[in-house]
Amino acid sequence: MPELRNDDATIYFETDGEGEPVTVVGHGLTNNRNELAALTPLVPGTTARFDFRGHGRSSAPETGYAFADFARDLEAVADHVGATRAVGTSLGAGALASLLTREPERFERMVWLLPAALDLPFAFGDRYEDLASTLEGKTPAEAVEAVLADPMRAAGYLQAPWRFELDRLMWEHDHPDGVARAIRGAIADYPVQDREDLRRVTAPTMLICVEGDPIHPAELGRVLAGLLPNADLEVFPSVSAMFEAIPALVRRVSAFLGG
Repeated sequence: MPELRNDDATIYFETDGEGEPVTVVGHGLTNNRNELAALTPLVPGTTARFDFRGHGRSSAPETGYAFADFARDLEAVADHVGATRAVGTSLGAGALASLLTREPERFERMVWLLPAALDLPFAFGDRYEDLASTLEGKTPAEAVEAVLADPMRAAGYLQAPWRFELDRLMWEHDHPDGVARAIRGAIADYPVQDREDLRRVTAPTMLICVEGDPIHPAELGRVLAGLLPNADLEVFPSVSAMFEAIPALVRRVSAFLGG
């Protein structure tokens, strides 16, 4: 079984492709390794997709859900597979930021997709606390059904039915209580203590944001673009515009990571 043990958690991962370069892929909060699974086969070389602690098939320790802990998960997988590139979505981008404050030269190239936090607490704590409470005490099947039955999600499924099956795939977690712990840990913490530390990160970095996204503010992308010396920022006018641009965006990301 493709898993490894760091100090306090067992991390499940899967790989696509073969050869160089090797890219580690970190998913967003409440998602799992399947988040970008449809796209990673299009990336040159080898990609390693993993589940953060509390998520997917990884273990769910009772404690240890700060960004520094998520960064240790990412680092353990990256070291295990020999990754020189990294992709992080939301929580994954935060884990990257946390790791880079310790090891600013760890990766040669990076993609930060929809970063959500930097050096301030998360802005939507109440909303996510409610979600954590919904997940607690449920079996994996009960947790998926509770999430999919949420009225706001149901309304979205009417507009885009394909999102129903995507959400079902994203909410495959062995330990719903662990996801609840991860939520509470992430919203109570932030990736870096001092944003100025990121100025030491010289690796070429793609930043991808969406205008008007309240959870992943485009303004944060602009801040990061001003901190990271070799950042390239792309801001889409809407979520739908980003989805429409996925074929071209995947080609750009693939060429970038393969460079």
